[in-house]
Amino acid sequence: MMSKHPASTFEERPPSIHIGTPADAQPSETPLPNRTEPAIPESDRYSRQILFPGIGATGQHLLASAHVAIIGIGATGAASASLLARAGVGTLTLIDRDFVEPSNLQRQILFDEADARESLPKAEAARRKIALFNSAVSVHSHIADLVPANIHELLAPAHLILDATDNFETRYLLNDYCVQQSKPWIYAAAIGAYAATMNILPLPEEQSHEPAPYAPTACLACIFPKPPTGPVETCDTAGILSTAVNLAASIQTTEALKLLTNQPHLMRRTLLSHDLWSNEQSEITTAKPNPACTVCGQRIFTHLAGVGRPHITLCGRNSVQIHEHHRPVDFTAMRDRLAPHADIHDLRFNDLLLRFKRGPHTFTLFPDGRALIQGTTDITLARSLYARFIGS
Repeated sequence: MMSKHPASTFEERPPSIHIGTPADAQPSETPLPNRTEPAIPESDRYSRQILFPGIGATGQHLLASAHVAIIGIGATGAASASLLARAGVGTLTLIDRDFVEPSNLQRQILFDEADARESLPKAEAARRKIALFNSAVSVHSHIADLVPANIHELLAPAHLILDATDNFETRYLLNDYCVQQSKPWIYAAAIGAYAATMNILPLPEEQSHEPAPYAPTACLACIFPKPPTGPVETCDTAGILSTAVNLAASIQTTEALKLLTNQPHLMRRTLLSHDLWSNEQSEITTAKPNPACTVCGQRIFTHLAGVGRPHITLCGRNSVQIHEHHRPVDFTAMRDRLAPHADIHDLRFNDLLLRFKRGPHTFTLFPDGRALIQGTTDITLARSLYARFIGS
Protein backbone atom coordinates (compact mmCIF):
# COMPACT_ATOMS: atom_id res chain seq x y z
CA MET A 1 0.00 0.00 0.00
CA MET A 2 1.22 3.46 -0.79
CA SER A 3 1.00 4.67 2.80
CA LYS A 4 3.36 1.92 3.87
CA HIS A 5 5.63 1.59 0.88
CA PRO A 6 7.01 4.65 -0.94
CA ALA A 7 7.02 4.51 -4.70
CA SER A 8 10.68 3.52 -4.73
CA THR A 9 9.73 0.12 -3.30
CA PHE A 10 7.16 -0.75 -5.98
CA GLU A 11 7.69 -4.20 -7.39
CA GLU A 12 8.68 -4.52 -11.02
CA ARG A 13 5.94 -6.07 -13.15
CA PRO A 14 6.42 -7.76 -16.52
CA PRO A 15 4.87 -5.97 -19.47
CA SER A 16 1.79 -7.99 -20.39
CA ILE A 17 -1.84 -7.48 -21.20
CA HIS A 18 -4.58 -9.78 -20.03
CA ILE A 19 -8.17 -9.76 -18.90
CA GLY A 20 -9.19 -9.97 -15.28
CA THR A 21 -12.71 -11.00 -14.24
CA PRO A 22 -14.79 -10.79 -11.08
CA ALA A 23 -14.22 -13.58 -8.60
CA ASP A 24 -17.62 -15.13 -9.33
CA ALA A 25 -17.37 -14.96 -13.11
CA GLN A 26 -15.71 -17.35 -15.55
CA PRO A 27 -12.45 -16.02 -17.03
CA SER A 28 -12.71 -14.85 -20.62
CA GLU A 29 -9.68 -14.41 -22.84
CA THR A 30 -9.88 -12.17 -25.89
CA PRO A 31 -6.75 -12.52 -28.04
CA LEU A 32 -5.02 -9.40 -29.23
CA PRO A 33 -3.52 -9.03 -32.70
CA ASN A 34 -0.10 -10.62 -33.15
CA ARG A 35 2.66 -8.04 -33.02
CA THR A 36 5.75 -8.64 -35.13
CA GLU A 37 7.09 -5.09 -34.97
CA PRO A 38 10.02 -4.46 -32.62
CA ALA A 39 9.18 -2.88 -29.30
CA ILE A 40 9.53 0.89 -29.07
CA PRO A 41 12.47 1.75 -26.78
CA GLU A 42 11.38 3.54 -23.60
CA SER A 43 14.05 6.16 -24.21
CA ASP A 44 12.21 7.09 -27.41
CA ARG A 45 8.63 6.71 -26.18
CA TYR A 46 9.07 8.78 -23.01
CA SER A 47 11.88 11.08 -24.12
CA ARG A 48 9.90 14.32 -23.76
CA GLN A 49 8.46 13.31 -20.40
CA ILE A 50 11.91 12.36 -19.08
CA LEU A 51 13.14 15.81 -20.12
CA PHE A 52 10.59 17.33 -17.74
CA PRO A 53 12.48 17.97 -14.45
CA GLY A 54 9.57 16.80 -12.32
CA ILE A 55 9.77 13.29 -13.82
CA GLY A 56 13.25 12.58 -15.17
CA ALA A 57 14.70 9.09 -15.59
CA THR A 58 14.14 8.20 -11.94
CA GLY A 59 10.50 9.22 -12.02
CA GLN A 60 9.94 7.31 -15.24
CA HIS A 61 11.31 4.17 -13.62
CA LEU A 62 8.96 4.66 -10.67
CA LEU A 63 5.99 5.04 -13.01
CA ALA A 64 6.88 1.78 -14.76
CA SER A 65 6.69 -0.10 -11.45
CA ALA A 66 3.43 1.55 -10.28
CA HIS A 67 -0.06 0.03 -10.23
CA VAL A 68 -3.13 2.28 -10.48
CA ALA A 69 -6.77 1.16 -10.32
CA ILE A 70 -9.46 3.25 -12.03
CA ILE A 71 -13.08 2.84 -10.97
CA GLY A 72 -15.40 3.71 -13.84
CA ILE A 73 -14.13 3.76 -17.43
CA GLY A 74 -16.62 6.25 -18.80
CA ALA A 75 -15.70 9.80 -19.71
CA THR A 76 -13.27 10.75 -16.93
CA GLY A 77 -11.99 7.21 -16.43
CA ALA A 78 -11.24 6.65 -20.11
CA ALA A 79 -9.32 9.94 -20.28
CA SER A 80 -7.33 9.20 -17.12
CA ALA A 81 -6.58 5.65 -18.26
CA SER A 82 -5.29 6.94 -21.59
CA LEU A 83 -3.12 9.59 -19.93
CA LEU A 84 -1.63 7.16 -17.41
CA ALA A 85 -0.92 4.51 -20.04
CA ARG A 86 0.72 7.05 -22.32
CA ALA A 87 2.78 8.30 -19.35
CA GLY A 88 4.11 4.77 -18.79
CA VAL A 89 2.37 3.65 -15.61
CA GLY A 90 3.24 -0.04 -15.67
CA THR A 91 0.02 -1.66 -14.49
CA LEU A 92 -3.58 -0.50 -14.73
CA THR A 93 -6.67 -2.14 -13.26
CA LEU A 94 -9.82 -0.96 -15.02
CA ILE A 95 -13.21 -1.63 -13.39
CA ASP A 96 -16.52 -0.77 -15.03
CA ARG A 97 -20.00 -2.29 -15.04
CA ASP A 98 -21.26 -0.71 -18.27
CA PHE A 99 -20.94 -1.06 -22.06
CA VAL A 100 -20.24 1.40 -24.87
CA GLU A 101 -23.20 3.23 -26.45
CA PRO A 102 -23.30 5.78 -29.30
CA SER A 103 -23.93 8.68 -26.88
CA ASN A 104 -20.58 7.92 -25.20
CA LEU A 105 -18.52 8.78 -28.26
CA GLN A 106 -18.85 12.54 -27.77
CA ARG A 107 -16.61 12.47 -24.68
CA GLN A 108 -15.25 8.97 -23.92
CA ILE A 109 -11.96 9.09 -25.78
CA LEU A 110 -10.92 5.42 -25.74
CA PHE A 111 -13.96 4.19 -27.69
CA ASP A 112 -15.00 4.21 -31.33
CA GLU A 113 -18.09 3.47 -33.43
CA ALA A 114 -17.27 -0.24 -33.66
CA ASP A 115 -17.24 -0.51 -29.86
CA ALA A 116 -20.68 1.11 -29.73
CA ARG A 117 -22.11 -1.13 -32.46
CA GLU A 118 -20.88 -4.22 -30.62
CA SER A 119 -21.98 -2.89 -27.19
CA LEU A 120 -18.50 -3.81 -25.97
CA PRO A 121 -18.01 -3.56 -22.18
CA LYS A 122 -16.09 -0.37 -21.45
CA ALA A 123 -13.33 -1.98 -19.39
CA GLU A 124 -12.56 -4.44 -22.18
CA ALA A 125 -12.82 -1.83 -24.95
CA ALA A 126 -10.37 0.36 -23.04
CA ARG A 127 -7.97 -2.54 -22.56
CA ARG A 128 -7.92 -3.21 -26.29
CA LYS A 129 -7.35 0.44 -27.19
CA ILE A 130 -4.49 0.84 -24.70
CA ALA A 131 -2.82 -2.23 -26.20
CA LEU A 132 -2.72 -0.44 -29.56
CA PHE A 133 -0.74 2.57 -28.35
CA ASN A 134 1.29 1.16 -25.44
CA SER A 135 1.69 -2.61 -25.48
CA ALA A 136 4.19 -2.42 -22.59
CA VAL A 137 1.44 -1.56 -20.10
CA SER A 138 -0.19 -4.47 -18.25
CA VAL A 139 -3.96 -3.93 -18.18
CA HIS A 140 -6.40 -5.90 -16.04
CA SER A 141 -10.00 -5.32 -17.14
CA HIS A 142 -12.86 -6.24 -14.81
CA ILE A 143 -16.43 -6.07 -16.09
CA ALA A 144 -17.97 -5.68 -12.67
CA ASP A 145 -19.84 -3.45 -10.26
CA LEU A 146 -17.59 -2.46 -7.36
CA VAL A 147 -19.35 -3.68 -4.20
CA PRO A 148 -18.30 -4.63 -0.64
CA ALA A 149 -18.03 -8.29 -1.65
CA ASN A 150 -15.35 -7.73 -4.30
CA ILE A 151 -13.62 -4.46 -3.40
CA HIS A 152 -10.79 -6.03 -1.40
CA GLU A 153 -9.89 -8.53 -4.11
CA LEU A 154 -10.09 -6.04 -6.97
CA LEU A 155 -8.25 -3.14 -5.35
CA ALA A 156 -5.70 -4.79 -3.03
CA PRO A 157 -2.83 -4.87 -5.58
CA ALA A 158 -3.12 -1.16 -6.51
CA HIS A 159 -0.88 1.52 -5.02
CA LEU A 160 -3.29 4.32 -5.93
CA ILE A 161 -6.98 4.43 -6.84
CA LEU A 162 -8.64 6.94 -9.15
CA ASP A 163 -12.36 7.63 -8.83
CA ALA A 164 -14.20 8.11 -12.11
CA THR A 165 -17.58 6.81 -10.99
CA ASP A 166 -21.02 8.21 -11.67
CA ASN A 167 -22.58 7.80 -8.22
CA PHE A 168 -21.93 8.67 -4.59
CA GLU A 169 -22.80 5.18 -3.38
CA THR A 170 -19.58 3.85 -4.90
CA ARG A 171 -17.54 6.89 -3.85
CA TYR A 172 -18.43 6.44 -0.17
CA LEU A 173 -17.65 2.73 -0.44
CA LEU A 174 -14.30 3.63 -1.98
CA ASN A 175 -13.63 6.17 0.77
CA ASP A 176 -14.35 3.56 3.48
CA TYR A 177 -12.04 1.03 1.85
CA CYS A 178 -9.17 3.44 1.26
CA VAL A 179 -9.29 4.89 4.78
CA GLN A 180 -9.41 1.40 6.29
CA GLN A 181 -6.51 0.19 4.12
CA SER A 182 -4.53 3.47 4.18
CA LYS A 183 -4.62 3.69 0.39
CA PRO A 184 -4.51 7.07 -1.36
CA TRP A 185 -7.27 7.86 -3.83
CA ILE A 186 -8.25 10.81 -6.00
CA TYR A 187 -11.85 11.95 -6.42
CA ALA A 188 -12.90 13.44 -9.76
CA ALA A 189 -16.23 14.45 -11.25
CA ALA A 190 -17.53 16.30 -14.31
CA ILE A 191 -21.02 17.46 -15.22
CA GLY A 192 -22.12 20.15 -17.65
CA ALA A 193 -19.13 22.49 -17.91
CA TYR A 194 -18.13 21.79 -14.30
CA ALA A 195 -15.11 19.76 -13.16
CA ALA A 196 -14.05 18.93 -9.62
CA THR A 197 -11.27 16.91 -8.03
CA MET A 198 -9.81 16.23 -4.59
CA ASN A 199 -6.86 14.20 -3.28
CA ILE A 200 -7.50 11.90 -0.30
CA LEU A 201 -4.38 10.78 1.58
CA PRO A 202 -5.49 8.65 4.54
CA LEU A 203 -3.78 8.22 7.87
CA PRO A 204 -1.56 5.12 8.10
CA GLU A 205 -2.98 2.14 9.94
CA GLU A 206 -2.66 2.41 13.70
CA GLN A 207 -0.54 -0.73 14.01
CA SER A 208 1.95 0.49 11.41
CA HIS A 209 5.26 1.66 12.87
CA GLU A 210 6.55 2.99 9.57
CA PRO A 211 6.52 6.75 8.99
CA ALA A 212 3.81 7.95 6.62
CA PRO A 213 5.16 9.15 3.26
CA TYR A 214 2.83 12.16 3.44
CA ALA A 215 0.80 14.24 5.87
CA PRO A 216 -2.82 12.97 5.83
CA THR A 217 -5.65 15.00 4.33
CA ALA A 218 -9.36 15.13 4.99
CA CYS A 219 -11.32 12.21 3.58
CA LEU A 220 -14.50 12.45 1.52
CA ALA A 221 -16.69 12.06 4.62
CA CYS A 222 -14.83 14.90 6.36
CA ILE A 223 -16.00 17.29 3.62
CA PHE A 224 -19.35 15.65 2.85
CA PRO A 225 -20.49 13.70 5.95
CA LYS A 226 -23.52 12.33 4.10
CA PRO A 227 -24.27 11.64 0.44
CA PRO A 228 -26.46 14.22 -1.29
CA THR A 229 -30.20 13.67 -1.00
CA GLY A 230 -32.94 14.41 -3.51
CA PRO A 231 -32.46 14.66 -7.28
CA VAL A 232 -28.82 14.67 -8.37
CA GLU A 233 -27.81 16.06 -11.76
CA THR A 234 -26.31 13.57 -14.21
CA CYS A 235 -24.96 13.94 -17.73
CA ASP A 236 -28.35 12.66 -18.90
CA THR A 237 -30.15 15.59 -17.27
CA ALA A 238 -27.56 18.39 -17.34
CA GLY A 239 -25.50 17.34 -20.35
CA ILE A 240 -21.72 17.42 -20.34
CA LEU A 241 -18.85 19.02 -22.25
CA SER A 242 -15.90 16.83 -23.19
CA THR A 243 -13.64 19.71 -22.20
CA ALA A 244 -14.87 19.51 -18.60
CA VAL A 245 -14.19 15.78 -18.61
CA ASN A 246 -10.66 16.26 -19.90
CA LEU A 247 -9.95 19.03 -17.39
CA ALA A 248 -10.97 16.78 -14.48
CA ALA A 249 -8.95 13.86 -15.89
CA SER A 250 -5.87 15.99 -16.56
CA ILE A 251 -5.79 17.39 -13.03
CA GLN A 252 -6.47 13.97 -11.53
CA THR A 253 -3.72 12.32 -13.57
CA THR A 254 -1.18 15.04 -12.83
CA GLU A 255 -1.79 14.64 -9.10
CA ALA A 256 -1.36 10.89 -9.54
CA LEU A 257 1.99 11.39 -11.26
CA LYS A 258 3.20 13.48 -8.32
CA LEU A 259 2.35 10.71 -5.89
CA LEU A 260 3.73 7.89 -8.01
CA THR A 261 7.06 9.67 -8.42
CA ASN A 262 7.46 10.12 -4.65
CA GLN A 263 6.49 13.80 -4.56
CA PRO A 264 3.30 13.84 -2.43
CA HIS A 265 4.35 17.18 -0.90
CA LEU A 266 3.48 18.79 -4.24
CA MET A 267 -0.08 17.47 -4.26
CA ARG A 268 -2.94 19.96 -3.92
CA ARG A 269 -4.75 19.95 -0.56
CA THR A 270 -8.06 21.45 -1.59
CA LEU A 271 -11.33 20.39 -3.16
CA LEU A 272 -11.00 22.22 -6.47
CA SER A 273 -13.99 23.00 -8.68
CA HIS A 274 -13.99 24.92 -11.96
CA ASP A 275 -16.82 25.87 -14.31
CA LEU A 276 -15.38 26.25 -17.79
CA TRP A 277 -18.46 28.05 -19.13
CA SER A 278 -18.83 30.70 -16.44
CA ASN A 279 -15.10 30.81 -15.60
CA GLU A 280 -15.94 30.45 -11.91
CA GLN A 281 -13.48 28.57 -9.70
CA SER A 282 -13.51 27.69 -6.02
CA GLU A 283 -11.33 25.78 -3.56
CA ILE A 284 -12.14 24.35 -0.14
CA THR A 285 -9.25 23.33 2.08
CA THR A 286 -8.80 19.63 2.77
CA ALA A 287 -5.44 20.00 4.46
CA LYS A 288 -6.34 18.26 7.73
CA PRO A 289 -8.65 15.38 8.68
CA ASN A 290 -11.69 16.19 10.82
CA PRO A 291 -11.15 14.45 14.20
CA ALA A 292 -14.93 14.02 14.53
CA CYS A 293 -15.28 12.34 11.11
CA THR A 294 -17.11 9.03 11.47
CA VAL A 295 -14.88 7.41 8.84
CA CYS A 296 -11.27 8.56 9.28
CA GLY A 297 -11.75 9.82 12.86
CA GLN A 298 -13.95 7.12 14.40
CA ARG A 299 -13.17 4.45 11.78
CA ILE A 300 -16.78 3.38 11.28
CA PHE A 301 -17.06 1.87 7.81
CA THR A 302 -20.78 1.48 7.19
CA HIS A 303 -20.54 1.50 3.38
CA LEU A 304 -17.77 -1.09 3.40
CA ALA A 305 -19.89 -3.28 5.65
CA GLY A 306 -22.76 -2.99 3.17
CA VAL A 307 -25.14 -1.52 5.76
CA GLY A 308 -28.25 -0.30 3.99
CA ARG A 309 -26.75 -0.88 0.57
CA PRO A 310 -29.56 -1.38 -1.96
CA HIS A 311 -29.57 -4.44 -4.16
CA ILE A 312 -30.73 -2.36 -7.11
CA THR A 313 -29.29 0.99 -8.16
CA LEU A 314 -30.31 3.41 -10.87
CA CYS A 315 -27.75 4.10 -13.55
CA GLY A 316 -28.96 7.63 -14.23
CA ARG A 317 -29.93 7.19 -17.86
CA ASN A 318 -33.47 5.79 -17.91
CA SER A 319 -32.26 2.39 -16.81
CA VAL A 320 -32.12 0.15 -13.77
CA GLN A 321 -29.22 -2.02 -12.73
CA ILE A 322 -29.98 -5.29 -10.99
CA HIS A 323 -27.02 -6.83 -9.21
CA GLU A 324 -28.65 -8.98 -6.56
CA HIS A 325 -28.17 -12.24 -8.49
CA HIS A 326 -24.51 -13.31 -8.31
CA ARG A 327 -24.45 -16.53 -10.28
CA PRO A 328 -22.72 -17.65 -13.46
CA VAL A 329 -24.86 -17.47 -16.60
CA ASP A 330 -24.60 -19.80 -19.58
CA PHE A 331 -25.14 -17.39 -22.47
CA THR A 332 -25.70 -20.17 -25.03
CA ALA A 333 -28.41 -21.79 -22.92
CA MET A 334 -29.95 -18.39 -22.21
CA ARG A 335 -30.00 -17.58 -25.95
CA ASP A 336 -31.71 -20.90 -26.71
CA ARG A 337 -34.31 -20.22 -24.03
CA LEU A 338 -35.08 -16.67 -25.21
CA ALA A 339 -34.99 -17.23 -28.98
CA PRO A 340 -38.49 -18.79 -29.26
CA HIS A 341 -40.17 -15.66 -27.83
CA ALA A 342 -41.78 -13.84 -30.76
CA ASP A 343 -41.59 -10.47 -29.00
CA ILE A 344 -37.83 -10.70 -28.38
CA HIS A 345 -35.58 -9.35 -31.12
CA ASP A 346 -31.98 -8.26 -31.73
CA LEU A 347 -30.78 -11.14 -29.53
CA ARG A 348 -27.00 -11.41 -29.59
CA PHE A 349 -24.17 -12.37 -27.28
CA ASN A 350 -20.44 -12.92 -26.97
CA ASP A 351 -18.31 -14.13 -24.08
CA LEU A 352 -18.70 -10.75 -22.32
CA LEU A 353 -22.45 -10.05 -22.43
CA LEU A 354 -25.84 -11.04 -23.83
CA ARG A 355 -28.23 -8.41 -25.13
CA PHE A 356 -31.79 -8.37 -26.46
CA LYS A 357 -34.77 -6.06 -26.91
CA ARG A 358 -38.40 -6.49 -25.98
CA GLY A 359 -40.77 -3.63 -26.70
CA PRO A 360 -39.36 -0.41 -25.22
CA HIS A 361 -36.87 -2.27 -23.02
CA THR A 362 -33.31 -3.36 -23.76
CA PHE A 363 -31.77 -6.07 -21.57
CA THR A 364 -28.01 -6.44 -21.13
CA LEU A 365 -26.91 -9.46 -19.09
CA PHE A 366 -23.38 -10.02 -17.78
CA PRO A 367 -21.68 -13.35 -16.95
CA ASP A 368 -22.23 -13.01 -13.19
CA GLY A 369 -26.01 -12.51 -13.54
CA ARG A 370 -25.94 -8.71 -13.24
CA ALA A 371 -28.24 -6.94 -15.67
CA LEU A 372 -28.97 -3.49 -17.02
CA ILE A 373 -32.57 -2.91 -18.11
CA GLN A 374 -32.94 0.21 -20.23
CA GLY A 375 -36.18 1.99 -20.98
CA THR A 376 -37.49 2.36 -17.43
CA THR A 377 -36.61 3.77 -14.02
CA ASP A 378 -39.35 1.74 -12.33
CA ILE A 379 -37.54 -0.69 -10.04
CA THR A 380 -40.60 -2.90 -9.57
CA LEU A 381 -41.07 -3.24 -13.33
CA ALA A 382 -37.36 -3.95 -13.83
CA ARG A 383 -37.42 -6.69 -11.20
CA SER A 384 -40.49 -8.21 -12.85
CA LEU A 385 -38.87 -8.16 -16.29
CA TYR A 386 -35.66 -9.68 -14.90
CA ALA A 387 -37.58 -12.50 -13.18
CA ARG A 388 -39.69 -13.17 -16.27
CA PHE A 389 -36.97 -13.31 -18.91
CA ILE A 390 -33.77 -14.07 -17.02
CA GLY A 391 -34.94 -15.82 -13.87
CA SER A 392 -35.46 -15.12 -10.18
